[in-house]
Amino acid sequence: MANYFNVNLEFEKEKVNEIIQEHIEKGIPGYVCSVDGNNLISANNNTEHLQALNNATVNLCDSAWTPMLVNLIYKTKFTNYTGADLFLEYVNFKRYRQFFLGSTPPILDGLKKELSKIDKSILDMRFETLPFRKVEEFDYPKIAQMINEDNSDIIWVSLGAPKQEQFMFRLKPFLNRGVMFGFGAIFNFNSGYADQKRAPEWMIKLKLEWLFRTFQEPKRMGKRYWNVFCSFPTLVINEIKKKKN
Repeated sequence: MANYFNVNLEFEKEKVNEIIQEHIEKGIPGYVCSVDGNNLISANNNTEHLQALNNATVNLCDSAWTPMLVNLIYKTKFTNYTGADLFLEYVNFKRYRQFFLGSTPPILDGLKKELSKIDKSILDMRFETLPFRKVEEFDYPKIAQMINEDNSDIIWVSLGAPKQEQFMFRLKPFLNRGVMFGFGAIFNFNSGYADQKRAPEWMIKLKLEWLFRTFQEPKRMGKRYWNVFCSFPTLVINEIKKKKN
């Protein structure tokens, strides 16, 4: 990984998967973060979030605009690799024991039903909610015991940023094995609920997924993306200064 906008990022899809699969096969605990624009802004304003991201096993770039800006500054040819795409790839592998952690009972029920259409063995995997509390208030040894007893290869974590990244950072020392993935909205996208679907392919290709999500949740996502748009110019200016130095 290289450091851009103060966050360690890996843009190469093959490298991301090589790192993940090596950790799974060797039984090395780790965690993967999906870094979008909101994550970048939050990490640059929250030292605990930045620490969690930069201690991850690997961070993939979930933002369509971040690689464009990096390419502009450094003359590279990077593209993004979204958490939503990686999630479905690993479910379709049909060879890993998975644990689904977070979200709400209705979303988890819908997720289990939909994913079992891809892989019937998912019906026998664990889907667990977590109590609503501050990240420092979770009983990490108890949560880890539940995961360790399941002997999971992959632990999908859906708590939303920056909570899920800090949660994984704190949970990792208690795990015997398994790679955690903090991908937020993927549970919703794959739950079968019409109002929780991902943007259509044409909007994704045009880098307008953010607009689709804003229409879905105007109050919450509108505020988030406005903050991202207002904050990115400062990040870009600082990155240009860093390059010159």
